[in-house]
Amino acid sequence: MRPEDEQNYGRQREPDRAGKAYSGPGSPQRDLSVQDEKVWAALSHASVLVWPFTGFLPVAPLIIWLLFRDRSPRIGFQALQSLCYQTAWLIIGVAAGILATILTVLTLGLALLLIVPLGLLLSLVPFAHQLYAAYRVMRGSDFRYPLIADRIDAGRRGLV
Repeated sequence: MRPEDEQNYGRQREPDRAGKAYSGPGSPQRDLSVQDEKVWAALSHASVLVWPFTGFLPVAPLIIWLLFRDRSPRIGFQALQSLCYQTAWLIIGVAAGILATILTVLTLGLALLLIVPLGLLLSLVPFAHQLYAAYRVMRGSDFRYPLIADRIDAGRRGLV
């Protein structure tokens, strides 16, 4: 056995993006424990709780994805799902706000009787769904959002 292989406990070093063997501390996919992966993946989903502090922008899953996409495929996938899901809800919220404004103006404010309760109820959906996703990921199962996960998988295979 060569001396450089002994430092890696007899395993072949994983190549980096340029195809060269990694010689730094830990390889991109091996330096995180399973528990660390669970925690970071769950945090990417639970990051919806910081929305009120970030102006309802999906900043936290973007940061987690940028930090861990090369180090852990699991964290990268979960963070990218969370980022897409939060972005979709942001777009839905903006569109609903524009529609609510138009309806309120057209009905001289009467639409507010329906829009306000419906808006409050719908605004809880992404929070509840993402906290459920965080719970599932923390328990060890891979959570997949409908449509979003399939689009990410298709993008990885180059089918998009």
